[in-house]
Amino acid sequence: MVSREQVIEALKHVHDPEYHRPVTELNFIKDVMVKEDRVALTFVLTSEDETLKKQYRQDVEEAMEGLGISNVHIRFRLINQYEREELEAKAQSGDSSRSSAKQEIPTHAPKAGQAPLLGPDSNVQFIAVASGKGGVGKSTVTVNLAVALARQGKRVGIIDADIYGFSVPDMMGIEERPQLVDKRIIPVERFGVKVISMGFFVEDNAPIIWRGPMLGKMLRNFFSEVDWGELDYMILDLPPGTGDVALDVHQMIPHSKELIVTTPHATAAFVAARAGAMALHTDHEILGVVENMAYYVNKDGEKDYIFGRGGGAKLAEELHTELLAQIPLGAPDNHISEPDFSPSVYKADSETGKLYAEMAEAIIGKLG
Repeated sequence: MVSREQVIEALKHVHDPEYHRPVTELNFIKDVMVKEDRVALTFVLTSEDETLKKQYRQDVEEAMEGLGISNVHIRFRLINQYEREELEAKAQSGDSSRSSAKQEIPTHAPKAGQAPLLGPDSNVQFIAVASGKGGVGKSTVTVNLAVALARQGKRVGIIDADIYGFSVPDMMGIEERPQLVDKRIIPVERFGVKVISMGFFVEDNAPIIWRGPMLGKMLRNFFSEVDWGELDYMILDLPPGTGDVALDVHQMIPHSKELIVTTPHATAAFVAARAGAMALHTDHEILGVVENMAYYVNKDGEKDYIFGRGGGAKLAEELHTELLAQIPLGAPDNHISEPDFSPSVYKADSETGKLYAEMAEAIIGKLG
């Protein structure tokens, strides 16, 4: 089977007309996904010129044909402000952009052991997504919030801190693993979001049998040993409850904000209140409550409240915060045969995708 690296290598002859450099060197080929005889990728453009786009499509299809692949899905998007600023900053400093095929650590990268994201000069906004119990869709909220923020041009990372119950890579349809370059881990990027998870370092979905100190050490490694680059938001998918990892996060990131996820059921909201109480006890600001599985839209377009009503609003009132979103019960309208299939990420134009976009806008507004 063709590898991701082979796909990128096959495109190194394609140049961007504005920067006069290979698109692979500029890291304009993203979200590469290979499934049997199909390839899906995102192509970043510096111009919306339709003739150029047509030429790029032809270049990619011919390159993939050379690898024996005839089924190619290309998503074009315009370069965002942050990507352009990063390229210009590297050009001014004399650094070459990091290639997708062979990535190099920027000159400003910290030495191993340091965690610049946690330093006093860091401008990263940390958002911890918590719940009182499992099964309420906390990880689904995490990945869709991160993708919604990225769709609005924000630089976003996810740390899958649910070390026992890691699920973010699978939810986002990630198949490749992080690269190790100069003893630094390069996170996997999908839908414009940089991701690191314990799932990348475990073979065949094996169980994690560790005690608290080991969990804390791994979490610290996710901050200090990973080259995150420049980020606006770091989303942390916490384990459910108020155990060791949640406590470590509260101690390591005292300025982190928190989202509490619950279902509308009264018992779920009651249990979720413990996670909220822990945030308040450790002086963490609660951004709001997300009520997942709030209702089900039946075939007649009517809302059925199959898990009851009011749990999210009651929890928000108890924690003196607001109910940020009510997400319906359902699954993304993605088909497994689609080249860019992901089990849990909603499309931007879907009704639920729009709800996540509204929540992202609200959070951006809250955090300035």
